[in-house]
Amino acid sequence: MDLTVIPKLKHTDSSNFFLLAGPCAIEGEDMALKIAERILKITDKLDIPFIFKGSFKKANRSRIDSFTGIGDEKALKILKKVSDTFDVPTVTDIHQESDAAMAAEYVDVLQIPAFLVRQTDLLVAAAETRKVVNLKKGQFMSPESMQHAVQKIKDAGNDKVIITDRGTMFGYQDLIVDFRGIPTMRRYASTVLDVTHSLQQPNQSSGVTGGRPEMIETIARAGIVNNVDGLFIETHFNPGEAKSDGANMLDLELLEGLLTRLVHIRKTVHQF
Repeated sequence: MDLTVIPKLKHTDSSNFFLLAGPCAIEGEDMALKIAERILKITDKLDIPFIFKGSFKKANRSRIDSFTGIGDEKALKILKKVSDTFDVPTVTDIHQESDAAMAAEYVDVLQIPAFLVRQTDLLVAAAETRKVVNLKKGQFMSPESMQHAVQKIKDAGNDKVIITDRGTMFGYQDLIVDFRGIPTMRRYASTVLDVTHSLQQPNQSSGVTGGRPEMIETIARAGIVNNVDGLFIETHFNPGEAKSDGANMLDLELLEGLLTRLVHIRKTVHQF
């Protein structure tokens, strides 16, 4: 996909990977603006095209008492304010057909969660907004099967589609990234590696998902070496206090160092 179709995306002529990054969920206006501002300073410095990510609601939770959001419209308005304030595109997940048109009024990219990527009506609703659609690969799906999800978007009249790999189930409580899938999925659409979600440890007995954030750089490096088009990284000033997915998020203070090293790796890989 030509990155220039994403409104407000800077550095689209860059040979760098592009980045979808931000908190797991929108917890409030102040935190969203501060995180976006910090990421933008880093990505501008490193010439990385940047899309701000934040979920306006968390519909897929293990427990009924888990945080699900601050209110749909309130969170979507915050995403719009981030976009207007910093002149950056934004991405958020949708979970049902009615979410598509609503979220499309506020954001530039609609994301289909991995558990829902086979839901035809949801994909068609997203495609019909004519927004860019980011398809998360189901943890239960092969890379080859994602061609059918991509085709659903295209058959609905929208060729602005991205695939994001977020790991594959490995037993009941772990995920692995099969890097053989990257070149396969790149045949169907621009492909992103979701670094932080691929390090989740789901289905914990506590009902709270675990994670291995110490492996973030390892997975990200491997993705860059294997020519992913983009990276997806959830980050927060204090992951331990985040209301969702704190166990696998990157501490924002570590982001600049990580991205700097990844940019160097990207340049080295492209020399050969």
